[in-house]
Amino acid sequence: QVQLVESGGGLVQAGGSLTLSCAASERKYAMGWFRQAPGREREFVAAIKWSDSSTYYTDSVKGRFTISKDSAKNTVYLQMNSLKPEDTADYYCAATNRRSTWMNKNYEYWGQGTQVTVSS
Repeated sequence: QVQLVESGGGLVQAGGSLTLSCAASERKYAMGWFRQAPGREREFVAAIKWSDSSTYYTDSVKGRFTISKDSAKNTVYLQMNSLKPEDTADYYCAATNRRSTWMNKNYEYWGQGTQVTVSS
């Protein structure tokens, strides 16, 4: 069972930045970030493959968020810039071994989540 521990959430003003971290107990094929706003379904945000650092983003965060990894630390980061109130959500780190769907769905392993609040 993969253990995923997120950190770095908090309160920030619109236009500000935050960096989320996710430490994994072991590597799977890919890691991703998802978010869930109050009253809404969980949605994909970004993903990265351990092997070659390929990345994939949902359209609403392209150009503002950057996913990266530190293989030596088994840690994945989500750098969030130019934050907007609509980015407010609980952010979840996830891992998958499913090579056909790593870009945005069917993740098997989940962290406990970290809250991000963007004030206007």
